Amino acid sequence: MHTELEKNAKENFGSRIGFILAAAGSAIGLGNIWRFPYLAARYGGGIFLIVYILLALTFGFSLMVTEIAIGRRTGKSVIGAYKAVNKRFGLLGYIAALVPIIITPYYCVIGGWVLKYFTAFASGSGRNTAGDGSFFSNYIGDAGDTTLFFVVFLVLTAAVIFLGVRNGIETISKFLMPVLLALLVGIMIYTLTLPGAGEGLRYYILPDFNGMTVGKLLKTIVAAMGQLFYSMSLAMGIMVTYGSYMRKEDSIEKSSREIGFFDTAVAILAGAIIVPAVFVFSGGDASQLNAGPSLMYITLPNVFDSMVGGQIVGAAFFALVALAALTSSISLLETVASILAERFHLKRVFSTVLSVVLVFLVGMLSVLGYSTWSDVTIFGYQFLDFFDFISNNIMMPVVALLTCILIGYFAKTAFVEEEIESEDTRFRSKKLYRVMVMVVCPIFMIVILLTPFVLNI
Repeated sequence: MHTELEKNAKENFGSRIGFILAAAGSAIGLGNIWRFPYLAARYGGGIFLIVYILLALTFGFSLMVTEIAIGRRTGKSVIGAYKAVNKRFGLLGYIAALVPIIITPYYCVIGGWVLKYFTAFASGSGRNTAGDGSFFSNYIGDAGDTTLFFVVFLVLTAAVIFLGVRNGIETISKFLMPVLLALLVGIMIYTLTLPGAGEGLRYYILPDFNGMTVGKLLKTIVAAMGQLFYSMSLAMGIMVTYGSYMRKEDSIEKSSREIGFFDTAVAILAGAIIVPAVFVFSGGDASQLNAGPSLMYITLPNVFDSMVGGQIVGAAFFALVALAALTSSISLLETVASILAERFHLKRVFSTVLSVVLVFLVGMLSVLGYSTWSDVTIFGYQFLDFFDFISNNIMMPVVALLTCILIGYFAKTAFVEEEIESEDTRFRSKKLYRVMVMVVCPIFMIVILLTPFVLNI
């Protein structure tokens, strides 16, 4: 574990609100704005919302508290943190470190896609993005154009990391998060004024029990668990890294609840934009909401094209998505830079440069995988799809499962509880936390790991 001298030398967040906004910004990303709404629509609307909220208050809260506490108590990035907790779990740190190294490159590529659409709408040519999806397929098939926007997004992300924890991450989070929330609320209000939007909102928030079976409910629960996992930046090393920057006097329990609240609120509000908008555009055809990945790049441009003032709304929407993607990519790249800095004893500037080079090289596989190398696949997956599957469906559940085993049965939950109560506050959710980490969370992780092989979700 770090000595006090080492801990004092490490840069920290300057305030609790700075930590909360930075961590919430990490959690709030493409998963909230794009993935959450279509999953909610697919799995029973209000039923999915209820299940998701319950899981966020229990499952998500417990894992977040664990990771932040590990980071703050050890004062290390993810590789050193797990080894400091228990030397027998040193390998877990390396597995956890691989997650952001795999995710950051393709996430920045997707961030570039969002920037492309934002520039199209902002320049007044948003109508070109509407139609049968040829705009999107032509864009990702053009390696030069895709690389340009990928690099721009990566440079924007790196610029924040170069500035450091307080001057960069904390400052930009304090600015971007209020802007993101203002855009979100503004677009939602406009969308809900559209004729027929009320019916779409009811479809989104009211539970639909028609045809609900045990099997469908199980699929809904598993889908909500997977989304929560993806959405809250869990098992990526991010919360461990940010926890290592957290001040000792700030409450881990309270901060975790507030981060979870922000993350869940943004996801639900995003659904209140997308579901009613698509519902209006499709004339009440719910099947349009199941477009999945094509929803953002094909369906929504058609929605904006059909709106009065759709050019402005589209520009605002893709600005919102770009900001959400940027706040998440900042945390991902910071985690990679922190890992390299600690592992190879590098200064921030050198670890950041090395991280950018690494992200660029790996990210180019995702760029070329849809263009020049489109005929090259890994187990039938394009590069980007393979990176997404291996990280989200396998590595992250494995990291979370082993983290629960480490804290629940080797270091014992007292490792986390003592860190929380070192703030001279009572850990109000201690009993819930013990049950979740020792029993419920491991079961959830095993279910998520088995899902791709058992259920078609």
